[in-house]
Amino acid sequence: MIKPEYCSDIAKTGGAMIKNVILRTENLSKSYQMGEIEVKALIDTSFEIYEGEFVVILGPSGSGKSTLLNIIGGMDTPTDGRVFMRENEITAFNEKQLTDYRRKKIGFVFQFYNIMASLTAEENVELATEISEDPLDIGQVMIDVGLGERRDHFPSQLSGGEQQRVSIARAVAKNPEILLCDEPTGALDFTTGVTILSLLKKVNREMGKTVVVITHNISIGEMADRVIKMHSGEIFEILENKNPIEPERIQW
Repeated sequence: MIKPEYCSDIAKTGGAMIKNVILRTENLSKSYQMGEIEVKALIDTSFEIYEGEFVVILGPSGSGKSTLLNIIGGMDTPTDGRVFMRENEITAFNEKQLTDYRRKKIGFVFQFYNIMASLTAEENVELATEISEDPLDIGQVMIDVGLGERRDHFPSQLSGGEQQRVSIARAVAKNPEILLCDEPTGALDFTTGVTILSLLKKVNREMGKTVVVITHNISIGEMADRVIKMHSGEIFEILENKNPIEPERIQW
């Protein structure tokens, strides 16, 4: 259950909680042609994500979860089906509209950081805000992610965990509607990984951002409001977690 104090867009009507849908997919499918063989990466995938949720999309390698993230993030297009951000159909956008969508509505966090080695931590974050309509204060974001005293350091001077913090700060500073995280702890040791998960939870709770984490790590699902389980390109189960645990309690 989403905690209402973390999400201002949940209204109460007639005593019932109404969760606002921020993103939904309808019958998404994605196929690739490999010679004479058709590979089905996604098969008839439908789900909703609510405002202010922390969602984990869980599945093994090859389950279609990264293909799904690329489509809802506007980096790929489906063979069939539709994606909606609120009432806007993303799958009907042209290239310019998709670029605007990626720049203004989505924040991306990747496994291997994708930050520029020639720029300082702060400059990497600043670069992202230049394409945003309503960016957050860079200095405050750097403090919020624990990099206030490391803002002038280059990536080569930062640990892996600190580089991932830069990646998260870059995504958050754009002030996106949804943060999409693809295996954000995959390149980190356990202790650093838990620290990054705690930071993502802070972004979700204190900044009110909807966060979606793609992972193969079953344990990370324990901290989510909902878990979407995938296998062989299909969603086979969606679980609501009524008692999500704190990231510090996760073990793997």
